[in-house]
Amino acid sequence: MDEETDAQPRIDPHKTNGQNYPEGRRRQFPRRVDEELRGTFQKTVDEAQRRLSRSWPTLLATGAIGGIDVSVGVLALLLVREGTGNELLSALAFGIGFIALALGRSELFTENFLVPIAGVVAGKATVGSTVRLWVGTAVTNLAGGWALMGLVSVGLPELHDVAVEVGRHFPELGVGSTSFASAIIGGAAITLMTWMERGTDSVPAKLLAVVSVAFVLAAGRLNHAIVASLEMFAALHFGAPFGYADWLRMASWAALGNIVGGMALVTVLRLVQIGWTVVEDERRRDANEPRPGQEPSAEPRSSR
Repeated sequence: MDEETDAQPRIDPHKTNGQNYPEGRRRQFPRRVDEELRGTFQKTVDEAQRRLSRSWPTLLATGAIGGIDVSVGVLALLLVREGTGNELLSALAFGIGFIALALGRSELFTENFLVPIAGVVAGKATVGSTVRLWVGTAVTNLAGGWALMGLVSVGLPELHDVAVEVGRHFPELGVGSTSFASAIIGGAAITLMTWMERGTDSVPAKLLAVVSVAFVLAAGRLNHAIVASLEMFAALHFGAPFGYADWLRMASWAALGNIVGGMALVTVLRLVQIGWTVVEDERRRDANEPRPGQEPSAEPRSSR
């Protein structure tokens, strides 16, 4: 055997990744991807600490503003639908509300599936604080949206017909498999949006994510507990042929489906994708302890 042959590294098939790469060179790309997932998870945990540590006034004000922000999107949808009769253009206009939601740092109830659950799993939050966030945000989302839709009914009476037409869709759809499946998709879509926002520091990328999901929600008429409620509130203020009991039944059904979609189709699967090793690293870290490479800080970072 000559010297050139002897100089070649001996490859042990048990120390390769199946592609004849020595052990020291294997899985370089997957490792980079894993670190990106780790970073996204860490941002999500930091955001959970921020959201769950807020005082009651701050939590309730943030929820009310979120309802108002999305109501502006519903108003844009109604204006464009009234002016053009085009459902796709009005669905694009609805994205204005989600832009306000993202840039104004307000929140929807359905955005709070992935973030607080990640905090609970990482040992940085409690179930009680998560329930507090859910209840406070949901109630104030609805209250803020109800108030703004009431103002719209007084200030823009010409929207009467289109508001009733849009708002009656969900009560007519009724409680059943179709509306529940639509709610599951709606919950999964909004939770996916939350994950995409945590995955980038780019403001244009965040806006692209929120506008895209807003379009899917509006164009697909997906059964989203808050958005559908705001559309029904607009119709109710204008004298819709259904009542608040119909709204409550549909909103409760939508919320249940949203929770199933957001938790089962996105939150659980994303946590499995991240891996238990990453979760364990976060569980071992003290809440105020900086991660390797991070400067100590008094408060958790916010990625939004």
